[in-house]
Parts: sequence; C-alpha cells; structure tokens
Amino acid sequence: MTTKTRNPGVPADYDPSQFPAFAVTVDVVVLTMSDSRLHVLLVRRGVPPFEGMWAIPGGVKRPTETLDEAAKRELAEETGIDGASLLTQFGAYGDPGRDPRMNVVTVAYLAVLREVGEIVAGTDAAGAALVPVSDALNGKIELAFDHAQIVRDAVERVRVDLDLRGIATAFVGPTFTLAELRAVYEAVWGVHLDSANFRRSVLAESGWVIPTGRRARPGSTGGKPAELYRAGRMWKYASPIRRAQPNEKRKEDS
Repeated sequence: MTTKTRNPGVPADYDPSQFPAFAVTVDVVVLTMSDSRLHVLLVRRGVPPFEGMWAIPGGVKRPTETLDEAAKRELAEETGIDGASLLTQFGAYGDPGRDPRMNVVTVAYLAVLREVGEIVAGTDAAGAALVPVSDALNGKIELAFDHAQIVRDAVERVRVDLDLRGIATAFVGPTFTLAELRAVYEAVWGVHLDSANFRRSVLAESGWVIPTGRRARPGSTGGKPAELYRAGRMWKYASPIRRAQPNEKRKEDS
C-alpha cells in the first residue's frame, strides 16, 4: 500500500535514526471447541527466548508484507493451518519489557474455527497442540511473553461477540443441535446453563434459529435423536441468551 498523496511532505531534516527502534510482530489466537471445552492452539517454542515454553503462534512482520499477510504466514508456518479468511485483529500490545530481546509491539489476531484439522509444527516451533483455555489462563500451563493476557483478551472478545454477532455458529458449523449451541455458551462464558431455559430462550426469538427438519445421528445411549437447526436471519442481532439467563452460576465459582 502506498500513501494517499504523491508528496507526503516529509521534512528535509527528518532523521529516523533519532527515534528508538522497535520491532512489529503478529500473534494469532486460534480458538475451537473440543469435547465441549474451549481450546486454544499453542506452539512450543524451539528457540530462545522462552525456549521450550508454550506460546501462541506468531512472529516478526516482514518489511514487504502487510499485517494480515504476516499473520496468515506465521499461522501457516508454525501450525500448518490456513485460517486467513477468519483472522480478525482484536488488540495491540507494546508494554516495555514484554520481549527481552528489544522493544516489540505485537498486533493480535483472533480466529474461531469449528475444526482445526491436522496440526503440523514448523519453522521455530518445536511442537503444536490444542490446549484447554482454562489451563492456559489458570497458570496450569505457563505461556511465554504476555501471551496469557493476549489469550484472556481474546476470550473476552469472543464473550462479547456471542452477544453482538453470530460467532457461536463458527464453533458448531452450518447445522447444530441446541445442546451443541448451549455447550459453546457454557464453555466461553464459563457458566452452567439450564437446558430447558436455554431452549426456551433460543426458540422464543422468532427467526434466530430455524429447524432443518432433520435430526442428528442417534447417540450410543439410545433415545430420540436431537433436532438440527441452522442460524436464521436474526442471528446478526443481539443474542437473547444473556438477557434471558443473567444469573447463571459461573463454572469457576461452582
């Protein structure tokens, strides 16, 4: 991208060496559901600093690429995942000392995936794996740099987006059962939701979810298979779930 004017008017005596040098990096938080729990994709660092520790995928932006291009490249290089179309910027981090090598500002991206697929560690990553978000945030797994805070902020962004956008469907796919949908809210919000109240809240909003006329595959325990739904046109508006169930107990408090 070039500047919007042919003559930007840079002062003749401007000397960039008079300003502190700093690097720009990108970091990508990939969130997905697995076994009804919210998981984050982490890589094990294969080089210093913090060699051997877990971190979110990321790296230095090259001078010839945009931030979006850098995020796409780093995610693919370190994990083998192509999530380019799903990447969204949600924050920037530049506190002094966040990187022991030099002053580094990182731009954080978020990707919500239904299925991560095969994970292949590459470049300077010694390994890659899906890890429960709770383990990354409660200190069970120590993350390098300030990545615990970045993951925490990403989860908060998703919590807000559950209310404001139809992001829940990114976790469950084009068709889903109400139990699968409820599991997303419980995992992201960290609450227990009454199944009957949840069902009433969802179905009370006309046009929010639409029955497909089909049912899920029978489970191993028998019983009538659950109905399958798809997101309706009202999905882009505020979610009715938070309004209908404001006093549900958080899982960490139970």
